[in-house]
Amino acid sequence: MMLGITLNLKAEAFDYVERDFGVHIDDSKIIRVLKEAREVVEGRLREQYGKICDYGLGSIVNRLHLKLSSLRSIIQNSTKLERLLLSYVTISSTLPDILTNLTSLHELRLYNSDLYGEFPIGVFHLPNLKLLDLRENPNLNGRLPEFQSSSLTKLRLDETGFYGTLPLSIGKLTSLNILSISHCHFSGYIPPSLGNLTQLQHISLEYNNFRGDPSASLAKLTKLSHLYVGFNEFTIETISWIGKLSSIVVLDISSVNISSDIPLSFVNLTQLEVLSAKNSNIKGEFPSWIMNLTNLVNLAVPSNFLHGKLDLGMFLKFKQLDFLNLSFNKLSLSSGKSSSNVTDSKIQVLQLASCNLVEIPTFIRDFNDLECLVLSHNSIMSLPNWLWRKTSLQILTVSNSSLTGEISSCICNLKSLVHLDLSFNDLSGNVPSCMGNFSQSLENIILKGNKLSGLIPQTYMIGNSLKMIDLNNNNMQGQLPRELVNNKRLEYFDVSHNNINDSFPYWLGDLPELKVLALRNNEFHGEIKCYDNMTCNFSKLHIIDLSYNEFSGNFPTEMIQSWKVMKTSNTSQLQYAQNLNYLRSYKPGEYWATGQNFYSFTMSNKGLVMVYEKLQEFYFMIAIDMSNNKINGEIPNVIGDLKGLILLNLSNNNLIGSIPSSISKLSKLEALDLSLNKLYGKIPQQLTQLTFLEFLNLSFNNLSGPIPQNEQFSTFQGNSFEGNQGLCGNQLLKNCMDHTWPSFSTPSVSDGDHDSESFFELYWKVVLIGYVGGLVAGVALGNTFYAHVLGWLKSVFLS
Repeated sequence: MMLGITLNLKAEAFDYVERDFGVHIDDSKIIRVLKEAREVVEGRLREQYGKICDYGLGSIVNRLHLKLSSLRSIIQNSTKLERLLLSYVTISSTLPDILTNLTSLHELRLYNSDLYGEFPIGVFHLPNLKLLDLRENPNLNGRLPEFQSSSLTKLRLDETGFYGTLPLSIGKLTSLNILSISHCHFSGYIPPSLGNLTQLQHISLEYNNFRGDPSASLAKLTKLSHLYVGFNEFTIETISWIGKLSSIVVLDISSVNISSDIPLSFVNLTQLEVLSAKNSNIKGEFPSWIMNLTNLVNLAVPSNFLHGKLDLGMFLKFKQLDFLNLSFNKLSLSSGKSSSNVTDSKIQVLQLASCNLVEIPTFIRDFNDLECLVLSHNSIMSLPNWLWRKTSLQILTVSNSSLTGEISSCICNLKSLVHLDLSFNDLSGNVPSCMGNFSQSLENIILKGNKLSGLIPQTYMIGNSLKMIDLNNNNMQGQLPRELVNNKRLEYFDVSHNNINDSFPYWLGDLPELKVLALRNNEFHGEIKCYDNMTCNFSKLHIIDLSYNEFSGNFPTEMIQSWKVMKTSNTSQLQYAQNLNYLRSYKPGEYWATGQNFYSFTMSNKGLVMVYEKLQEFYFMIAIDMSNNKINGEIPNVIGDLKGLILLNLSNNNLIGSIPSSISKLSKLEALDLSLNKLYGKIPQQLTQLTFLEFLNLSFNNLSGPIPQNEQFSTFQGNSFEGNQGLCGNQLLKNCMDHTWPSFSTPSVSDGDHDSESFFELYWKVVLIGYVGGLVAGVALGNTFYAHVLGWLKSVFLS
């Protein structure tokens, strides 16, 4: 445990013992008690959560908080401090420079402490510092210094904001045995001096922007047991040198451009337990000699160019293998034959996407510990009944295949299921009614792109874990079940392209985490508003797509005022919840991700239908699409409060009035479509302030006056403005006789809209033409505005 926690708990939790019983409890006793308590808690958590776990204990247990003033006090009063261990203590501040005064410090652990700002570079020069751990502080920035001789043995900076290049002087850290700097912002080439660090046993360079070929340096590190170089911009001509690193236990070369086969020298890696080479451009036949690596626990080589025919039964010979991923190669896999070896298999994760399978391998039936089965992009036509007896199964993905028939209700026997994806098949019939009520752990139901019909499951257990329901592109009917409100963790709900006949589900606004609501292309009708004196907050809504329905009534002004997230420009408030599936690998406490469940969402944007395969990475996508309905009334000024909007599509409705100038406040707006309405008046000059606007469609309205001219508007073609007889400008090849003319439009009735002008101010020039050239000529010249002029004449002569 840590001194900071000790001091906090002694001050707050143990004072009453000293005060009431007169017993002094020293720090060492507290440390021992807390250490024992932590071990008990961790053991219970492992028992309870089994194979699925979040990032660590700190994300489950309530964290301690330490004020900056308290931290300063600890440092100032402990000048001989040797170990300062504050991992999982929320500090939420910058680090004080006085840390550099702790010349006796041996260990500094600040893992996951919510630090930010610039890290004091002088800490690297503390003469006795051996261990520095700053992991999982993404807002903590810094650069590595020019090192002198140093006693550092362990340097961990993973998932921080550290940046820059590795200095040549890093070669002076000759005592270093762990260098872990993954998920940072480092760049440049790996200095050859890294090869001087011959004591290195663990090096992690993953997820940075390193480039070049690091082979010359890494080949000298003969004591390496863990080598992670994946997800950089490395290009390595040959990896045969890795075969000389005989102590390697874990090797990750994912997303490294290798462009060669797996070399025969790898047969020397007899200690190898983990081989991960995802998307590494590896070619050649799948090597048969890999069977000699008898200690393999995790083998992942997806998204390469490996080819050849494999009998899956060969992998049953690996007695320790629990993670196998061969997806997206050019392999042809035969299902193999069941044998006595099957029951001895420890395989928990099996990923065989796009492996030319026509059936689910029969021997999987005897995998007692199977937790993840991914068989997407194959030609599998049916799911065998024995699959529903795999009660340990947590992830089942058979998408983009050839499944037919109905979904068996026996699927609800899979009580441990977390993720179900049967999308893009040819499934028909009803969705099993138990689907929303059979698993407390179920997070994702993805059944889009089938021919499912009937009602959406009506029952959802209270306290369930559902985050995603995607029934898009089926033949679902009826109404949305009100019991959906029990899904308090639901983030994503998509029933687009079905036959649902219902009014606007305002009651979904009570779901505190709902971020994506897609009702596109159904038979929804009526007004978009709250009923029953309820407030429908939709406070975390990112995307709402109500297009291609029969919604009517006035624009939902009151409702959009409660869409809080759309009003923010703070990106930290826009993040989706983590949706990772972790399964235990080969050592207690270590977890290997089977892949993140990305939300895939389809929407119209910039005139095109676009698919966002990884919507969580587009967390800043804030969008409203209410197009192709029968909504009327005016666009309210409050639309300008939704400052996070990227896309606004209100086209093909019955909207009237002028375009509110408040839209100019939407500084992030990239696409605006107001076409096919009955809007009138001039285009507000303020819209030229929308410097991110890439797509604009104001066509087929009753707009008039000159089109604003600036560099931004000059990029829009004439089809953005066509069908507005009163508009003039370069885009329409229609000169404006006087660019100072005000718009010829009916005044807006909305309060506070200063774009509108009085009737007489708007039309005095048309009337003046009538006086000068005769009334008939004047009206002829102003024939675009005939209806307005006639109305004015009636008001004058009949008054």
